[in-house]
Amino acid sequence: MLHQQIDQNISEKQAWALRRQLGIPNNKRLWVLTCMDERLPVDKALGIGEGDAHIFRNAGGLVTDDAIRSAMLTTQFFGTREIIVINHTECGMMTASGDFLSEVLRNQGIDVDQVTIDPALPELKLAKGVFSKWIKTFTDVDKICTQQVELLRNSPLIPQDVVIHGYIWEVESMSLRHPFKRLSEKVNTAEAMKTKTTKHTEPVL
Repeated sequence: MLHQQIDQNISEKQAWALRRQLGIPNNKRLWVLTCMDERLPVDKALGIGEGDAHIFRNAGGLVTDDAIRSAMLTTQFFGTREIIVINHTECGMMTASGDFLSEVLRNQGIDVDQVTIDPALPELKLAKGVFSKWIKTFTDVDKICTQQVELLRNSPLIPQDVVIHGYIWEVESMSLRHPFKRLSEKVNTAEAMKTKTTKHTEPVL
C-alpha cells in the first residue's frame, strides 16, 4: 500500500541523516586515501557511489598525521573494515623537492622552522630542519604507493584485521593498475611479447 512506501522512504531518509548517531557505517565499510588532484575521479575509479565510502584527499595521497587521525576514527569507531590507497601518475608532489619548496617559502619571509603547523594546537611544533620532510614530496609513484600501504598497516591506531591495498591511477589511460605493473611495458615491444624467431639447426647425420 502507498503508506508503506511513504513510511519506508521516511525511514531511509532518517537513517541517512542520523547514521552516525545510529552507528550505521558507510555502505562499503571503506576508507579511501587519495590525492587532491582534480584528474583523479575517485568514485569512477573505484566504481562506488554516494554513501559508499569515507574519502580522504590531500596533496599526494599521503599518510600524514591528519590522515592517520581520520583512518583511526573511521576504523576504530565508524565500522570501516577496508582501506584503499590511490596514488596517481604525473603527481604534482613529484615536481619539486621539499628543500626547494622550503627555500621558496623562506624567500617569501616565512620562517619554516618556527611556523605553527596546526593553528588550533600551537603547542605542536616541528623540530628545526624537519619542515622539508613534513611537506612529503616524492620521486616514484609506485614506490610511494607501496610505502603508504605499509605505513597504514603498521600503525598501532588502525586495527590489524583491516584490509589495506594500494593502486595507481594512470591519468594518461584513465584507469587503475597495481604498483609496478605497467601494462604498457607488456604491449609495446616484441621482447615483452616474447616473439618467437626461426631456429636454424644443423642437420642430423
